[in-house]
Amino acid sequence: MTPYEELIAHTRETYLLAATGELLQWDQETMLPPGGIAHRSRQLGQIAGLVHERATTPRVGELIAASEAIRELSADPASDSAVNLRELRRDYDRATKIPAALAREKAEVAATSQHAWVEAREKSDFSLFRPFLEKNLELARKTAECYGWPADGEPWDALAEDFEPGMTAAGVSRVFVPLRESLRKLLGELMAGGRRPARPFEKIVMPLAAQQAFVRHVAERIGFDFSRGRLDVSAHPFCSGHDPGDIRLTTRYRDNRVGDALSSVMHEAGHGMYHQGLRPDHGGTPLGQPASLGINESQSRTWENQVGRSEPFWRWCHGELPRFFGDAAAGVSVEELYAGVNVVGPSLIRVEADEVTYNLHIMVRFELERALMAGDLAAADLPAEWNRRYKEYLDVVVPNDAQGCMQDVHWSMGAFGYFPTYTLGNLYAAQFFEKALADLPGLTDAFAAGDFSGLKRWLNQNIHAHGNRYRPADLCQRVTGKPLSPEPLLKYLAAKLKPLYGV
Repeated sequence: MTPYEELIAHTRETYLLAATGELLQWDQETMLPPGGIAHRSRQLGQIAGLVHERATTPRVGELIAASEAIRELSADPASDSAVNLRELRRDYDRATKIPAALAREKAEVAATSQHAWVEAREKSDFSLFRPFLEKNLELARKTAECYGWPADGEPWDALAEDFEPGMTAAGVSRVFVPLRESLRKLLGELMAGGRRPARPFEKIVMPLAAQQAFVRHVAERIGFDFSRGRLDVSAHPFCSGHDPGDIRLTTRYRDNRVGDALSSVMHEAGHGMYHQGLRPDHGGTPLGQPASLGINESQSRTWENQVGRSEPFWRWCHGELPRFFGDAAAGVSVEELYAGVNVVGPSLIRVEADEVTYNLHIMVRFELERALMAGDLAAADLPAEWNRRYKEYLDVVVPNDAQGCMQDVHWSMGAFGYFPTYTLGNLYAAQFFEKALADLPGLTDAFAAGDFSGLKRWLNQNIHAHGNRYRPADLCQRVTGKPLSPEPLLKYLAAKLKPLYGV
């Protein structure tokens, strides 16, 4: 084999090992008995150590260097070989900065920490989780120190690079501060409007078995392929993408909140369809991966919001309800359902937040983890500071830890630097969808007939099939002809919500 061929073969074998660890993580969240957590943490630690050893072996560095020396492999920056070499160089240079022992310890601690988070959340007791958060912070700071950061940056930046290349705390703040003011202004206008939509679904108790069948039906109809995926239950909804042929979705159910289950399943199915749309021939290479978490999130938010909160979608969905719930939803009109999924107002829970306030939830988390990473906020003080900012930004009083700082799984996983990708995803989603509407006249009319294939095909062709070929900013420019901007999101929100609120 040539050096490049040997490099790709090695990379694919390493990916298979990493995917095995990801499958064990999925099992931990869905099937693992409580007594197995200690054994699972050792399993995940061992796999993480082996993956790290394979990724950092000097032979990989030699193969990358030898391949970079062959000019034709990188002559076209967008070619398969050039993209793979670009990303493998970046990954290798970062991975070799992390000691194997640290990689193993992070995986082991994350496994036990997630289990502790579930228990602490159920009991609404932050004190049970605090030691694990402190350990994860210690490991996160060690990781950041290994990576290093620019003189004008901060530790948070070093970790954010793993989730969204080029993202920095200063850059996020430049976007978040004006966006926060625009969103709070819109929120104030809506709350002063002359109408108040209600949530009709919350008045109806829906059998869980019927909910499960219903949300699966919707996921399948919008384009998720269940011959290459499945849907299960977990404490925190997520999508686990092992391979385009094996995508795992999860959600959670409550008897009087079928709308929440539907929203989360459409969200996770959006992630899943992105992974199913990646080219299988690039599997196990950088080209077979999503462009970034922000781009990945744009796909989930498109299906959850631009589709799932649209009036045409509910015209179709309204006709599907009797198949699953009989007369339970009789008397609830399309207009009431559409308005109900677009209720706006300050709330406690991020994953249940409306489109206007959702990004305010993200801003709180970003500011807190930035302070935690910098040592400006002690873990012990997190609940009080969380509660203070929720009062300041959203004017809500947090009643307990489960509905406060314990609601998200990310910090138990050691995922610091992750949260802003959710807001980036909302911005990308609005800008991509604006372009899809321009390219596909009558797109939303098809939604009313239960036909979502046009949008799915457009996303497959313009985003999914490219994998990691283009960096996020470049992909946005290529698809929309413009740099990323908050204007499409703000315009979309105002156009939809102001009429519903009589503004």
